Amino acid sequence: MPEKRIFGNFSIGDWVIVFLCCVLILSCILPILSLLARSLSTPDAILLGQVTFVPVGFNLNAYHFVIRDPRIIRALVFTVILTAVFTVTAMFLTIILAFPLTYNSLKGRKIINFMVIFTLYFSVGIIPTYLLYRDLNLLNNPLVLVLPNAINVINMLIMRTFFFNIPMSLRESASMDGAGPVTILLKIYLPLSTAVIATLSLFFAVGRWNGFYDAVMFIQNRMFHPIQVLLYNVLDNNVQIGSTASYEGFTTPGRPETMRAASVMVTMLPILMVYPFLQKYFIKGATLGALVE
Repeated sequence: MPEKRIFGNFSIGDWVIVFLCCVLILSCILPILSLLARSLSTPDAILLGQVTFVPVGFNLNAYHFVIRDPRIIRALVFTVILTAVFTVTAMFLTIILAFPLTYNSLKGRKIINFMVIFTLYFSVGIIPTYLLYRDLNLLNNPLVLVLPNAINVINMLIMRTFFFNIPMSLRESASMDGAGPVTILLKIYLPLSTAVIATLSLFFAVGRWNGFYDAVMFIQNRMFHPIQVLLYNVLDNNVQIGSTASYEGFTTPGRPETMRAASVMVTMLPILMVYPFLQKYFIKGATLGALVE
C-alpha cells in the first residue's frame, strides 16, 4: 500500500521528520537567543522578568565591561593558542598512530591494537593520574592540557577505518614506483582524507575549548587557566568581571546577570567562527561510509 502523500510529494513520515528536526534545532538555538537577549538587556528588565528571546532596553554596557577586563582577554588569548596547539598535536599523533595500523605486515600490530582499545574500557582513576602527572612534572604545566588527551581512541579508530577504505591498489602502485610509507602518507592518504581530518580537527578543537576539568584539577597558576575555568568562576560568583565595573554600577541589582550572559557569549564566539570554514568538510566527513546509489 503506497504511503499517503500530502502537500505535493511530502508524505506524513516526511513531515514528522521535519517536525522533529525543527524541535532539535529550536532546542539548540533558543538557549543561545535567550542568553544573547539577557546580555543586551538592561538590569531592570531582567529583574522584572521581561526578557525572553528579544533584548529589552538594548545596550552594550555588559560587553563593554567584559572586553575591558584584562583577565578575560588573557584567558581568551591563552585558550585560542592552547586549542590550536592541542588540535595540531592531537591530529599529528592520531594520524601517525592510525596509518601504521593499516599495514598487515606491521610487527606487533595486534598487540598495539589491543593496548589502544584497552584504554577505551579501563581507567586508573583520578588519584593515580594525579600522582603520575606529579612525577612527570606536569602539574601547573600547560603541557598537562595538551599531552594526556592528545590521543582519543574513538577518533583514532575513525581515522584508521577511513584509511582502510582507501583502495589498497593506490598504496601498491606507489610502492612499486619506489615510494616509502611516509611518501604514501603525505602524497596519497592525507590529500584523500581532507574531510575526515577537518571533522576530527573540529571535534578536538571543540573538546579542548569546552574543557575545564583538567585545568581545575592540575593547574593552580591562574596564568594557565583556560577561558572556561574563568567562566566557571564567574558563574559561580568567585570572580567579578570588569575591573572598573564597581565604579559604573556593577553592584546594581541585575547587573551581574547581564555580565555573566555577556561573558558566556564572548567565550562562545571564537569557536562558533570556526564552523563556517569547516562546514562543507564536516558534512562530508559526517556522511563517510554512506552508500550512494
